[in-house]
Amino acid sequence: MKQFPPSELLNSLPKQFFASLVKKVGEYISQGYDVINLGQGNPDQPTPAHIVAKLQEAAVNPINHKYSPFQGHSYLKKAVADYYLREYGVTIDPTKEVAILFGGKAGLVEIPQCLLNPGDTILVPDPGYPDYLSGVALAKAEMVMMPLKEDKNFLPDYTELNEKDLEKAKVMFLNYPNNPTGAVATCEFFEETIKLASDHDICIVHDFAYGAIGFDGQKPLSFLQLEGAKEVGIEIYTLSKTYNMAGWRVGFAVGNESVISAIELMQDHLYVSLFGAVQEAAAEALTGPQDCVKELNELYERRRNVLIDGLRSLGWNVNAPNGSFFAWLKVPKGYSSSEFANILLDQAHIMVAPGIGFGEFGEGYVRVGLLSSEERLAKAVERISRLEIFKKIY
Repeated sequence: MKQFPPSELLNSLPKQFFASLVKKVGEYISQGYDVINLGQGNPDQPTPAHIVAKLQEAAVNPINHKYSPFQGHSYLKKAVADYYLREYGVTIDPTKEVAILFGGKAGLVEIPQCLLNPGDTILVPDPGYPDYLSGVALAKAEMVMMPLKEDKNFLPDYTELNEKDLEKAKVMFLNYPNNPTGAVATCEFFEETIKLASDHDICIVHDFAYGAIGFDGQKPLSFLQLEGAKEVGIEIYTLSKTYNMAGWRVGFAVGNESVISAIELMQDHLYVSLFGAVQEAAAEALTGPQDCVKELNELYERRRNVLIDGLRSLGWNVNAPNGSFFAWLKVPKGYSSSEFANILLDQAHIMVAPGIGFGEFGEGYVRVGLLSSEERLAKAVERISRLEIFKKIY
């Protein structure tokens, strides 16, 4: 069969770092090994029943069998505005300041193409969500990495950025609660960010995927809660994590009117719109009972405590995440993140994500998902305790 070569654009896209790891895990499972998979970010709980029921009800309505409005139903945009007012005290104009997305990832990949020209500069956190790089590559833009360091609480230090890079930058990605580090942002940090963005005409894109997941009684901040935030940026939210709707592919962007307009124009050319029944279910999720969100947050906190307390009991000095459903663990001295991840998989049959897969400053860490039961997490700790290299170090 004749082979047609892919375009230069496709060849320029970043390679999927985790593909080989997932393949290796599959090989272990196919050989009958019980692999505890803590390396991926796929929520393990079902979508709440009342949301599923709304989808089932809406799916039989013939109106939803037609094309939905290109830019989404007005009732879903109103639900988004109601959600932000209820949860964060932020007033959103549903007609101008909300764009419906095919999942948060779609928005994050679209944004660089909406706002950047080839050669333009974007500021990107390191370590960070790998798919940020995909949108930058598609826009043919240039990245300046912002290191996230433990001694800075995994917040970028803007004083370390080159003034020339700041003058050239048009967009900045941020993400708190953070993937992969589990760090959270402060009011002071967001205030500093808004001033920087205003001074240098930078659009802030805050990835708020884990906005509902905060621990120790602390609710994560929305970027838009800070005065002036809407003037300089947007926030991207997904229902994937808050309501266990990862497979439903629905999210939204809120904030600066000009950026929302650009996203909707881009999507007008890419899509028609989300299935109407999914939009009805999303509106139900945002405006319906929220007990499920509280219960989910409590579940992740219990899991975090089982994992962190267990590892600390072994002598491993690890930090507890303040938000998200990930723990960011410093690997034992003498090992790279990939070497340590391979040891855990080969000898303990535990899959974790090597930090280097999230950027240069991810080296020295592994990311562990809190997406298995407390029993499985406790079993992972027990397996780690039996590793010879671990006994030697601790």
